[in-house]
Amino acid sequence: MFRKRKKFGPLILNFTENGFSSWSIKIGRWSWNSRARAHRVDLPGPFSWKQDKSRAS
Repeated sequence: MFRKRKKFGPLILNFTENGFSSWSIKIGRWSWNSRARAHRVDLPGPFSWKQDKSRAS
Protein backbone atom coordinates (compact mmCIF):
# COMPACT_ATOMS: atom_id res chain seq x y z
CA MET A 1 0.00 0.00 0.00
CA PHE A 2 1.34 3.41 -0.99
CA ARG A 3 1.40 6.09 1.72
CA LYS A 4 3.15 9.44 1.68
CA ARG A 5 3.35 12.25 4.23
CA LYS A 6 4.33 15.85 3.49
CA LYS A 7 5.12 18.16 6.40
CA PHE A 8 4.82 21.95 6.20
CA GLY A 9 5.66 23.17 9.70
CA PRO A 10 2.82 22.04 12.01
CA LEU A 11 0.63 20.97 9.04
CA ILE A 12 0.87 17.35 7.81
CA LEU A 13 -0.75 16.21 4.54
CA ASN A 14 -1.39 12.47 4.04
CA PHE A 15 -1.59 10.87 0.60
CA THR A 16 -2.49 7.35 -0.59
CA GLU A 17 -2.41 5.76 -4.04
CA ASN A 18 -5.79 7.44 -4.74
CA GLY A 19 -4.42 10.90 -3.94
CA PHE A 20 -5.02 13.20 -0.97
CA SER A 21 -6.53 11.37 2.02
CA SER A 22 -6.40 13.60 5.12
CA TRP A 23 -4.56 16.36 6.92
CA SER A 24 -3.55 16.93 10.51
CA ILE A 25 -1.99 19.68 12.57
CA LYS A 26 0.38 19.23 15.50
CA ILE A 27 1.35 22.00 17.88
CA GLY A 28 3.47 20.87 20.81
CA ARG A 29 1.75 17.94 22.51
CA TRP A 30 -1.68 18.75 20.95
CA SER A 31 -2.79 17.43 17.55
CA TRP A 32 -5.97 17.25 15.45
CA ASN A 33 -6.70 14.84 12.60
CA SER A 34 -9.24 15.63 9.85
CA ARG A 35 -10.03 11.99 9.08
CA ALA A 36 -10.76 10.91 12.67
CA ARG A 37 -12.01 14.40 13.61
CA ALA A 38 -10.35 13.92 16.96
CA HIS A 39 -8.19 15.98 19.30
CA ARG A 40 -5.24 14.22 20.89
CA VAL A 41 -2.83 15.28 23.63
CA ASP A 42 0.40 13.37 24.23
CA LEU A 43 0.98 12.80 27.94
CA PRO A 44 4.27 11.85 29.63
CA GLY A 45 5.34 8.27 29.02
CA PRO A 46 3.38 5.99 26.64
CA PHE A 47 0.04 7.67 27.46
CA SER A 48 -2.19 10.00 25.44
CA TRP A 49 -5.66 11.50 25.72
CA LYS A 50 -8.08 11.56 22.79
CA GLN A 51 -11.47 13.22 22.32
CA ASP A 52 -13.58 12.17 19.35
CA LYS A 53 -15.33 15.33 18.13
CA SER A 54 -18.10 13.46 16.27
CA ARG A 55 -19.39 12.08 19.61
CA ALA A 56 -18.80 15.19 21.71
CA SER A 57 -21.67 17.62 22.07
